[in-house]
Amino acid sequence: MNKELLQPIRPLLLVFIFINALAITGKAFLIKQGISQEVVLLGNLLLFGVSFVAYYITFRSLQSSNPQAFLRAMYGSFLVKFFLTAIVAFIYIMVVKKNVNKPALGICAALYIIYTFLEIKALMNRLKQNKHG
Repeated sequence: MNKELLQPIRPLLLVFIFINALAITGKAFLIKQGISQEVVLLGNLLLFGVSFVAYYITFRSLQSSNPQAFLRAMYGSFLVKFFLTAIVAFIYIMVVKKNVNKPALGICAALYIIYTFLEIKALMNRLKQNKHG
């Protein structure tokens, strides 16, 4: 992948690394608080992955001279990200039933907001630089 694609999402990558480092090194603290380390790590990985895919889909649309391509990509990537995350959360809840770790799901919900904010910020910065925009 080229530098033009990856440079704007550097904060996204840094948050991913930071959250993983915190979850791995703070395992004892998480357990003491009743937070599942596995749920946080897997949720972080999922959210980073879908945020990167959503960013990539929308970034590619910026190359088009058609302004509707950007809107379609933005809505499409949002729908993919939202529904994939909702489906994975639903599967997790159905599999573990009464043992759902609500604090870990709360952390994942906060991470969803953080990743979405960083993704949109990177796209808006990229859009300002775009010749067609």
